[in-house]
Amino acid sequence: MSRPTPDGTQRVDANRRSVRRRRLGALLALPAVLAAGVGLVLGARGDAAAPAVTTDSTLRATWIDRDGDGALERGPGEPLRDRTDLAPAARPGRVLATLGQITDTHVRDEESPARVSFLDRLGGPFTPTFRPQETLTTQAFAAGLRTLDRERPDLLLVTGDITDNGTRAEYDQALAVLRPGARVDPDTGAPGYEGPQEATNPDPAYYRPDVDPPVERGLLARAQAPFTAPRRRAPWLPIPGNHDLLAAGEVAPSAAINAIAVGSQALIRPREGLDVPRDPRGASAVVEALVAGGELPGETAQVTPDPRRRFLTPAEGRARLRAASALARTPADPAAPGLSAVRDVGDRVRVVTLDFDQAGEGAGGVASAAHVAFLQRALRTAGTRWVLVASHQPLTKARGGERLLRVLDRAPRVLAALAGDTHHHRVRARRSAAGGYFLVETGALADFPQQARTVRVREAQGGGAVLETWVVDTSGAGRVGALADVAREIAFLDAQGGRPGGNRERRSDRNVRLFKAAPR
Repeated sequence: MSRPTPDGTQRVDANRRSVRRRRLGALLALPAVLAAGVGLVLGARGDAAAPAVTTDSTLRATWIDRDGDGALERGPGEPLRDRTDLAPAARPGRVLATLGQITDTHVRDEESPARVSFLDRLGGPFTPTFRPQETLTTQAFAAGLRTLDRERPDLLLVTGDITDNGTRAEYDQALAVLRPGARVDPDTGAPGYEGPQEATNPDPAYYRPDVDPPVERGLLARAQAPFTAPRRRAPWLPIPGNHDLLAAGEVAPSAAINAIAVGSQALIRPREGLDVPRDPRGASAVVEALVAGGELPGETAQVTPDPRRRFLTPAEGRARLRAASALARTPADPAAPGLSAVRDVGDRVRVVTLDFDQAGEGAGGVASAAHVAFLQRALRTAGTRWVLVASHQPLTKARGGERLLRVLDRAPRVLAALAGDTHHHRVRARRSAAGGYFLVETGALADFPQQARTVRVREAQGGGAVLETWVVDTSGAGRVGALADVAREIAFLDAQGGRPGGNRERRSDRNVRLFKAAPR
C-alpha cells in the first residue's frame, strides 16, 4: 500500500515491492493457468494562465513502474504536448471553459449472485468479467471525483457505464458518490463481504487479498465500510452506457434473470462442457435458456438474498440519472433522444451529450435518425460557440455513428467528440473540409490506470481555439483515497485490464494541446 512522504507525494512500501518482485507472476499468469484447466457549472473564467496543476494532475507527477518489478511509484509529470494535426501551434489565450470527464466507473455490487465472474475462465469475448480490485469501485469513483473537483471544472461529464449491472443497489451507491456529503454504503446482503474473494475460496481463478500477493489483509472488510461522498462543486450531466441499461452490459433483464439477482444461490463454477455461444447477438435468448426453471447450470453457493439487487429497466435507470443530475433543473426536451442534452458553458462553448439506444444484444450503442436530427439542431443553434460532443460509445464504434460523424464533418466550430467505453486513452484527429476535429477517448476508472480527464477550451490568436486536455490520477487523500490507491496497485497487476492491456496508450493520447484554426 502506498504511504505519504513528507513532501506529500506517495511511495510504495519497500517490503511490498520486494514481495511483488518475487511473486508478480501470481496474477499475470492467471489466464494461462485457467486455459490449462487448473482450478475451477456555468460561467467561464477569464484568466490566461497555464493549466492549474493540482496534486494528482499527471502534469505534475504520475504513477509508473520504473524498474518493471510490478510496483508503482511516483514518477515525473507529463507536460502538455503540442499536436498540430489540424492547425499550426498558436499562443493559448483566455480560458473559455473547463470540463471534467469521468467514465466507465463500473460501480458494482460485487457480492450479487447475478455477477458472471466465472465466465472469465471460458475466454473471449467474456473478459474481463472479474477484476481483482472490484470491491473498491465506489472508493475509486469518489477519489476520482475529488481530484476532478480540484481542477475547478465548470461542468462534469459522467460518460457512461456508471454502474456495472444496472441494479438498484448499484445505482444507489453510484448516485450517493455523486451527491456531496451523502453516506455511501458499498455493502449489500449480509454485513461484510460474501463472495469469491474470501480467503477460504479454494478456486485460484480469483484474487483473495488476505492470502494472495500482493497481500492486503482486511481489505474486504475495509471495502464494505460506509464513507462520506466528497465535496463536488460543478453540476454534472449523465450519459448512460450499456452497463447502466443492460444486465452485464449485454443482456436485457427479464423476470428469470431478476429472480436469480435477488435470490440466495450464486453460480460459482459452470458445469463441465457448458457450451456458451461466443456471438453476443442472441445473448438474451441464450441466458434465458440457461436459467430456465430457476436452475443454475453448475456448482452453486448460498448467498444472502437482497431485494435491492433487482435490475432497473432502462426507463427506470434513465429516470434516476435525470433526477440526480443537472438535468433535473432543466425542462425535458421532447425531441431529445433519452438523456441527450445541450448545455452552454458561458457564452463561447456548447456541450452536446448523446444518449444512444442500446440494442439489448451486445454492448454497442445505436444512433438513430432522432440522434442525427438532435445533433443537427444543436449545431445549427450554436452560433459562434465552440462545440464539444460527448457520448458513451465513440462515434466511430456506435451503430449508425458514421451518420453523426458526417454531420460533424460539415460543422466548422466542432472541437472534439469525447467518449468512454473503450477503456483506453486515445486522441485522434479527424480531418474534414470544414477544418476537422478531434476524437478523444478516456480510459476507465474500473481498470488501470484509473484516471479521469480534464478538458479546457481556450482562445487562440487569429480566431481559432486551443483544446488542452490532460488526465488526472485518483486522489489519495483520507481513508477512501488510501483504498483507491490500493485499487490502482492491484489493477496494475491484473492480467486482463492491467499493464498488459496498454490502456494508457501513447504519451500523445494523454496530455496534449490541440489546435483548431478559425472557421473559414
